[in-house]
Amino acid sequence: MITRNKKFLSIVLSFAMVLGFLIVPTNVTQAASNESLTIVHVNDMHARVAENEGNSELGFAKLASVVNGLRATDPNVLFLNAGDTFHGTIDVNLTQGEEIVKIMNKMGFDAMTPGNHDFNYGYNRLLELKEMAEFPILGANIIKESDKTSDFEPYIIKDMENGMKVGIFGLTTDETKYKSHPSNTIGIEFADAVTTADKYVKELKDKGADVIIGLVHLGIDESSVNTAKKLAENVEGIDLIVDGHSHHMLEEGMIVNDTLIVQAGSYTQDVGLVKLEFEDGKLVKKTAEVMTYEDLKATEPNAEIAKMVEELVAKNEPLKNTVIGKTEVKLEGTRELVRAGETNLGNLITDAMRKSTGADFALTNGGGIRASIDEGEITLGEILTAFPFTNTLAVIEVTGEEVLQALEHGVDAYPEPAGHFPHVSGLTYTFDPSKPVGQRIVSVTINGEPIDKTETYTMVTNDFLAAGGDGYTMFTNKPFVGEGGLLSDVLAEYISLTEMIGPRVEGRIKAVKAPTEPTTPTEPTEPAGDIKHIVEKGEVLYRIGLKYKVPWQELAQYNKLKNPNLIYPGQIILIPTK
Repeated sequence: MITRNKKFLSIVLSFAMVLGFLIVPTNVTQAASNESLTIVHVNDMHARVAENEGNSELGFAKLASVVNGLRATDPNVLFLNAGDTFHGTIDVNLTQGEEIVKIMNKMGFDAMTPGNHDFNYGYNRLLELKEMAEFPILGANIIKESDKTSDFEPYIIKDMENGMKVGIFGLTTDETKYKSHPSNTIGIEFADAVTTADKYVKELKDKGADVIIGLVHLGIDESSVNTAKKLAENVEGIDLIVDGHSHHMLEEGMIVNDTLIVQAGSYTQDVGLVKLEFEDGKLVKKTAEVMTYEDLKATEPNAEIAKMVEELVAKNEPLKNTVIGKTEVKLEGTRELVRAGETNLGNLITDAMRKSTGADFALTNGGGIRASIDEGEITLGEILTAFPFTNTLAVIEVTGEEVLQALEHGVDAYPEPAGHFPHVSGLTYTFDPSKPVGQRIVSVTINGEPIDKTETYTMVTNDFLAAGGDGYTMFTNKPFVGEGGLLSDVLAEYISLTEMIGPRVEGRIKAVKAPTEPTTPTEPTEPAGDIKHIVEKGEVLYRIGLKYKVPWQELAQYNKLKNPNLIYPGQIILIPTK
């Protein structure tokens, strides 16, 4: 059973806005009864430790206040993290995750499961971070190939103040093998999620667990094979799945096979809240909420965490503020755009890669572009935020046939955004998304000439793709004929050579037909009297609905949105007037 509990959310917000001594209203005490369990959950934070109002990112200090407020009046609170936390911003990357673990220790997480990007510093470094952590990092399906054992605990059992035993097991996506650099998981395999979960759910029940929680980094993307939804469909006895990986904001969660699945967006833009209620020891009610940045932005930050974050940021401020160039246009790196089409930032980075190496053409993945860069001065910090991964340039020789295979793979999920969508320089391609996957590429040119399947070309890419990452297995084991520096360094140097840059979308990538289900929905005919809302950076449909007091579900239906989670800056959302 899942219901909406606005009273519960309002209580939480009242906690979050109190600084110092907490005065607890009567109704708060009633809400924190011994017959309930509260779970605060986050996922895909990608090292966003500092608040960023422009991107609606709460940051860790205010998040800590929210959790501490709950714990102050309710001893039955769990704080869970569904992965992709240790990597993603320059402040954290420079210490390879150590500083963020120190902050998380102070915040009092109860458990975490690793996401694919938590492997980005390498498997051995992840094990070092695990040892630094004062909270368990659970990985039931992370298995050593050599002896089939694991370096991670599969689960924990938490004894709550109300006498409940809560079993929590952890799972990591098998996509980690190619959604982190393949060298990061050498000697490691990811056991089947369903089989693993079934085993440990039974074991937890045998050990007396009253509640079973799957803390997983699987996601609910249709492009993934092993998802949280599949887990719930195939494993009995999981009361709650706290999920990550696909960056979905499930406002009320979703029920699958009597299992509640929750996910709280990404980048600390949203914080998830679940309440489980019991009668006579039996679970009778499941309530899911999402607290947005707008809900929580007035929260007083936790002073200790704020100081730790400030000191971390201050260490790198001079470096990040170095201006290396100017742009007369915004450099577009929005997730939904770079994973589904050509953007000027995709063109800029691939141009820089090709110039740096002299390769015939460049190809990189949209998933490697993590943020936009605003018009005006470009700082090193902005480049490092847009390209946070420590990928280097790799020049390899590929045949025309292998290029065609790569491009077919790159557009296989279109019109859905996908991290492996290919951006190019020195190469153009046209594809027909109405055709079956594997038969979509219509034409390709390299330096203005039609591609020759039998010809050998030099291609510069990043070492992640060159090692077969993001599913580009056709590049695996190709000897490097040249190497280069970090993508971020190569881009910074390229920009610094020009007084003012202004890259454009040039038609390097073309879809010859609109797909039957377009990535960005066509605008509906505007009835008279409707309000036009132009989407701004960082907005989501839920927040727009709150502004106009219209349920987001109604806005999605009214605007004929195929995926309400995917709206983009500049898009027009019609608000019906009543």
